This record gives sequence, C-alpha cells and structure tokens, in this order.
Amino acid sequence: MKEFLPVIRSSSLFSGISETELAAMLSCLETREERFPKDTFLLRTGDTAESIGLVLSGSVLVVQEDIWGNRNILSKAGGQTFAAAYACAPGSLLNVSVLAETPVTAMFLNVKRVLNVCPSACEHHSRIIRNLLGELAEKNLRFGEKLTHMGQRTTRAKLMSYFSAEAQRLGSYEFDIPFSRQQLADYLAVERSGLSLELGKMRSEGLLDFHKSHFILKV
Repeated sequence: MKEFLPVIRSSSLFSGISETELAAMLSCLETREERFPKDTFLLRTGDTAESIGLVLSGSVLVVQEDIWGNRNILSKAGGQTFAAAYACAPGSLLNVSVLAETPVTAMFLNVKRVLNVCPSACEHHSRIIRNLLGELAEKNLRFGEKLTHMGQRTTRAKLMSYFSAEAQRLGSYEFDIPFSRQQLADYLAVERSGLSLELGKMRSEGLLDFHKSHFILKV
C-alpha cells in the first residue's frame, strides 16, 4: 500500500488530509488492496457492495449490459472511486458491473468505518465524509450530463453535446477523451460504424479535427 500513497493522497476522497493523518486513517478504515488482471470483473451486476473502491493503478469501466450482451458504458475511473453509492446504500444490488480495462490495483475501504466517525486517531474523519459527499454529487452531475448526450436525436447531436460538455469542463477546445472509438460508441449508445462515419463527416466539414482520442474543436 505504501507505494500507492501519492495516488491515494491525490484522490478527491482524501483531499485535505496530510500524509501522517492518512496513514492512521487507512488502518482505521480497514482498507485492503487487491489486484485484477485485464478484462476481469471487480464487481458484477447483482453483487452487493460493502466497500468503497479506489483505483490505485490502471483503469476500470463501469458498464451496464442487458441479457443480450448489449453494453452501455456509464463511466471510466482511474485514480477515482467506484461503487460508492451502492456501498452507501446497504443491501442494494448493483445494476452495473465494474470491469478492469487494464491490469488494475484497487483499494477497498469498509464503508461502515467510513461513515461512522470513530473516537481514535481520526480527527479528520469528518473531512473524508465531506469529500465522499462531494464525489457522489459530482458523479451524479456527470451522469446527468450523460443522459443529456444520450437524449439527443442523432449521432452527430450526441457527439456535439459530449464534445461541448468536455470543452466547457476542461476550459479548452483541444482535449483528450478517456474513451476508444468503441467505448465512445458504447458511452453514447450508438453504433461504432455510424459514429466513425459521423466523425469523418464533421472533420470534412471543418467542425473538428482528431487523432485517436485527441480532439480539436473548431468554432
């Protein structure tokens, strides 16, 4: 766990907590470290989550699949938490799966120890609770954005909605997205072939330029 302390400290969940405080808190929160090969599930639909996950290395995809295997990517996490909302709702069954996009090392925090302030060595325990609430609120807002993108009528409109939101969030017309073409298609709920065709048209019309996952919007 020691080798991942810089990653843990940089996560928004532990924002404002010093290295000395962090060492005490990790013990108090009954954390455990687990490693997962690429393309394996950290959590599956139907599981219950008793711990909040934090990606220490690699990246995970939060996906939703129907019984026919159609996949909808809800989000991607690297250095961020996952399954926090489910862990905070005891007994609720996951309607999503968490999949290792790459080899992943994850830390799991006992949610009961996170939400119940203890009297020993955790003066800043309340801060982690505030940080957790902030993370949950931010993820809720991002999910709302995703619904806005998916609610557009055409593939082009979905792409423009997504790129506009990313440009505003990052404060730049030039940025990298976290998705491959197939992942972006799954995220926006469109066919990959149609998405690639529309991107090509948008480039030909001078609306944007791109190379792999790097995009430049021309406005």
